[in-house]
Amino acid sequence: MKQLTDCKGEPLPIFGKGIVTECDIVAGAVPFGSVWNLKVLMVADLSTGSDDIPVPIPGQFYLIRVAKTGVLLGRPISVYKGRKAGEAAHIEFLILKKGKGTQELCDLKKNDEVQLIGPTGNSFPAPQKTDRPCIVGGGIGVAPVAGFASTLEPKSYDFFASFKSGSYGLEYVDAAELKITTDDGSAGIHGMLPAALTAQTLKEKGYTVLYACGPTPMLAYVQKICMEAGVKSFLSMEKNMACGVGACLGCTITTTEGNKRCCKDGPVFKGEILQFEPPKNKPVFGSARGNDGKIAEFEPDLSVEVAGVRFENPVIAASGTFGYGSEYASVFDVNGLGGICSKGLTLQARHGNTGTRLVETPSGLINSIGLENPGIEHFIEHELPSMLELKPVTIANLSGSSIETYVEGAKLLEKTAVPMIELNISCPNVKAGGMGFGMDCELASTVTKAVREVTKKPLMVKLTPNAPDLIGVAMAVREAGADALSLVNTFQAMSIDLNTGRPVFDNIRAGFSGPAVKPIALRMVYDLVQAMNKLPESERIPVVGLGGISCWQDAVEFLMAGASAIQVGTATFSNPNTMLEIIRGLKDYMKQKGFKTISEFRGIAQ
Repeated sequence: MKQLTDCKGEPLPIFGKGIVTECDIVAGAVPFGSVWNLKVLMVADLSTGSDDIPVPIPGQFYLIRVAKTGVLLGRPISVYKGRKAGEAAHIEFLILKKGKGTQELCDLKKNDEVQLIGPTGNSFPAPQKTDRPCIVGGGIGVAPVAGFASTLEPKSYDFFASFKSGSYGLEYVDAAELKITTDDGSAGIHGMLPAALTAQTLKEKGYTVLYACGPTPMLAYVQKICMEAGVKSFLSMEKNMACGVGACLGCTITTTEGNKRCCKDGPVFKGEILQFEPPKNKPVFGSARGNDGKIAEFEPDLSVEVAGVRFENPVIAASGTFGYGSEYASVFDVNGLGGICSKGLTLQARHGNTGTRLVETPSGLINSIGLENPGIEHFIEHELPSMLELKPVTIANLSGSSIETYVEGAKLLEKTAVPMIELNISCPNVKAGGMGFGMDCELASTVTKAVREVTKKPLMVKLTPNAPDLIGVAMAVREAGADALSLVNTFQAMSIDLNTGRPVFDNIRAGFSGPAVKPIALRMVYDLVQAMNKLPESERIPVVGLGGISCWQDAVEFLMAGASAIQVGTATFSNPNTMLEIIRGLKDYMKQKGFKTISEFRGIAQ
């Protein structure tokens, strides 16, 4: 089948399969291992079955993802080099390891399979015979312009490469003059691009056209000096994207000619039409960063306080996911946690729900456990003593089927040494009580007040995201005596058996948790903290955030949204070390940013 082309005769992107021929660390990139060279042989068109695989043009890119991946979207990676290889196409990429998607690409081995959409986008227009070209690459943006340079006559252009530290990606460059700048002075000229290239330089060198790719601030600078010097420019832009073929409109950029799609109308644009907006927000740093921009050596204090109770760190094992702490003691050091919430406790022992209890989804877990537990008296006699021997703060999660059972359970816990009670009015997996109390402001207030009257212990009320008026419920329980709030519990969900055509769970509906709920849970925590901040400071109570937290970055987001601490649940099932990794990541982040305490960045997103 013949390869499809557009009206200009340029190949249209295809959905293809590639085989990795090589994946190695790029020498010269700093830090070592931050940039990788990925070579792929694109062997099949999965969309049409064509054996005519297109070869990319300099400036184009592919959406590329590992065939067996944990990410949703392919990552847009510019072509470093492309050539025909029989009926296949040999494509070379330089990849900066940044997040999960690029991490997966850098971990590829020979003969691994990848999926690609491309080649997509336009290309750098060839210079005219009378042109004197100047080519500029910044950081990983050196890849597409170096690939473009390799198609030009040797020594027919000058090349400027700018890096923070070290240098790489220049093996295909055969320039009349090659100048390298590094911010730390580790290679070439000490400084960034302006140290080597200015409007005056453009004039003195007699450049007539400039091609560039790099970080947005660098491109904005290049546009500025080109306009000052009267030099035409072609700039390769980068933007987050989903489809890569111009359908979703998620990668538009603003120009003097209206919105343009980076994937379809670009990524290469005439410099004069681009409209660069100044950064809306500046990077944040803590008190350990001096006026010289350097961060002094220090040891971060991860401790937090919730309702008068001190936690060594803000990471708490969520109720229902960690038993009573001792269950995971042989798997990892649970004493490194800030706190542990017990399994949901009821006055009498419960056998839980019948039938299927767990269904895995691609992005989370649906559970219908039904608060199975040995009862509060059994807990006090058998499980609580071992929980109290652990270093993390013990939190007893109290549930019930009626106000009376909540109250009687609270009376029993009041007589113990448990430091805090988490009042669970949000469990969606019980037919009586649980979430029923958390859906209505008046009921939530009534049960909270009743429990408050029989215990002096710090009372944290756990809220459901399914409430039609979450803020209203939160404020109602605050007024009824809650000392803190935790949210969100699981979202109502269901699953259907394709074989029987019937709901999987006996209760039909069950609780959904995991990474998929994190953005929604984060928004709810943000909204509640925002509402709390409108109250006089003396009337505010702390918020503990949870819902889909699976890495330290998630935890930092919740803290920046205003959470005083965070709870982790489902993520422990897939990786038991998740909470310890979050604590380490949080500590490293604070060191990197100069935050001595969590309070220095808590709520800064508000």
